[in-house]
Amino acid sequence: MGSYAPSDVTFLLKDLQDAKLEMPTEDKEEAIQSGVHYSEMLPAEYEPSDRYLRLFHETLEQSSALVAQGVAAVAELIVRKRGLRCVLVSLARAGTPVGVLIKRYIERQYGIALPHYSISIIRGKGIDENALLYILQQHGADADLQFVDGWTGKGAIRRTLIEACREFESRYGIRLNDDLAVLADPGYCSETFGTREDYLIPSACLNATVSGLVSRTVLKPGLIGPDDFHGAKYYGHWLDIDQSNRFVERIEQHWDEVAEAASLDADERMRNAASGSEQAERATWRGLADIEKVQSAYGIADMNLVKPGVGETSRVLLRRVPWKVLVDRLDNPHLRHILLLAEERGVPVEEFPGLAYSCCGIIKPMAPKEG
Repeated sequence: MGSYAPSDVTFLLKDLQDAKLEMPTEDKEEAIQSGVHYSEMLPAEYEPSDRYLRLFHETLEQSSALVAQGVAAVAELIVRKRGLRCVLVSLARAGTPVGVLIKRYIERQYGIALPHYSISIIRGKGIDENALLYILQQHGADADLQFVDGWTGKGAIRRTLIEACREFESRYGIRLNDDLAVLADPGYCSETFGTREDYLIPSACLNATVSGLVSRTVLKPGLIGPDDFHGAKYYGHWLDIDQSNRFVERIEQHWDEVAEAASLDADERMRNAASGSEQAERATWRGLADIEKVQSAYGIADMNLVKPGVGETSRVLLRRVPWKVLVDRLDNPHLRHILLLAEERGVPVEEFPGLAYSCCGIIKPMAPKEG
């Protein structure tokens, strides 16, 4: 499955190519807000317009060096914390491009090709334990797994991962490290990150077409049995507009210029952590305070309707029913694609000064249908 080379990543996902899972966005939103779990259906994937693809390429050119710095920084931290015998486990699907980049960086700098898998984790359901067991069967019960994702928002996936690792140890007696390596951690939910700036990671601009042509993951009774991996679809019909490998190749052109600074930075961060220095950047989850401000300002009872950060706001505009977008300032250079998507979908954009995040997407509350 997927459009990456087999040497880049192994997807541990059941192919659901023939399953009818896509729903119109409005219907899907109503179902989610009425209690149907989001993992039981798929959104109709956004096929990027020519105008939007041009913006993606412009953004990639402008931010590729910044993304490369983040990849190098987090990869160097992984090497120092976990060594060169760990197994990279990306959380599908936003984690997959980042995992591919981390794997390629480490191979380039250290000459070691780390194993790399992409598996499913689902908020409210947990991680794919069959996939974890498969990885441990391949690499030993004492294998050191390094989980990888793209970015953090409120930290829901990090909390899901922490709880899933606890449950896994309780069930199988195997302790997994719940550390989550991310490129951007604006929510202050991780301790292994490239930056805490809420900037545009170009892979957040697109869905399947920058993530190996793989859909969001699915866990639906009747389709996923007790011995199956979680499922997904492969959108092979989009091969001609697939940007997955182009994205990776553009970022890795910067390895030589960012490697030395990333190595020195990782050394300093490890020294700070070892000394207990106040400069050591702990997970404080402080982004949650901003969400509470937004909830209070707009009378939003359900925190799940507020999606903070550039990555999560992109998801709201690409696959949910957005109500409005809040931005820290309208001239923020990281928000060009957000403003274009909002314009295409007719979504109002409002300034909300003082956000820790660059922006915040708010999902439209759906009134229950009568009868």
